[in-house]
Amino acid sequence: MSDTPRLNLGDGYKQYFEIAPALAPDRVNDVFFIRHDVYARELGFEPVRQDQRETDKYDYRSQHCLVRSADGTRLAGCARLVLTDPAHPAAPLPFELTCQNTLDRSIIDPAAQPRGRIAEVSRLAVMSEFRRRKGEQQSEASISDQDFGDQKQPRFPYLPVSLYIGAVLMAKRHGIDTLFTLTEPRLAEHFGKLGVNIIPIGGPGEHRGQRVPSMLRVDEVYQGLRLMVRPLWHTIDAQLNAAYAQPAG
Repeated sequence: MSDTPRLNLGDGYKQYFEIAPALAPDRVNDVFFIRHDVYARELGFEPVRQDQRETDKYDYRSQHCLVRSADGTRLAGCARLVLTDPAHPAAPLPFELTCQNTLDRSIIDPAAQPRGRIAEVSRLAVMSEFRRRKGEQQSEASISDQDFGDQKQPRFPYLPVSLYIGAVLMAKRHGIDTLFTLTEPRLAEHFGKLGVNIIPIGGPGEHRGQRVPSMLRVDEVYQGLRLMVRPLWHTIDAQLNAAYAQPAG
């Protein structure tokens, strides 16, 4: 990938999408709908529910971000930031249970970190109509080599990248130093193309396919971004800040 972009990624994103924290109940409801559509109806990871909403026991201590089409008429994707429980700081994040036997605690021991300074990114989901590989049934929000196109037809995986950036920016707002996530084995390689250092912290395990426990240092993400990606970061930051600044209700 060249550092001389043919398209300003920030301008391109604004043309098609808007991202915001899900602050109002109806926006949180949209997040749960997307998760149900992807995780339950499409991929079969969760049971289909009559109310068409997918929720779990971690949502009460989570912050959610939501991507819609730029005109606000279509739901596109979502992600959540699971925070530690201030009332029970030692209560594990989801990945701490899933990966308790595969974590390499010589790299980092989540249980030994200041609990208010860590969080987990999870439940990334992109509606099927917005995925590049139509009909794909393998992943809820993946990136592949094809998503970057080629020299004749460059592309960019706007939605999964914007959801991760949105989660990082929300983490910064909440004073988080270290983000954990379960990733597909090749995701670190693909994000490496963008200058994002996703650090594996354990061996792969089975969790809706092969997943590797990984971490990001929040304050290092922007510093490492390739120049072509920084306009996208600034656009997402501006959209999130505008949403936070709106009066409640």
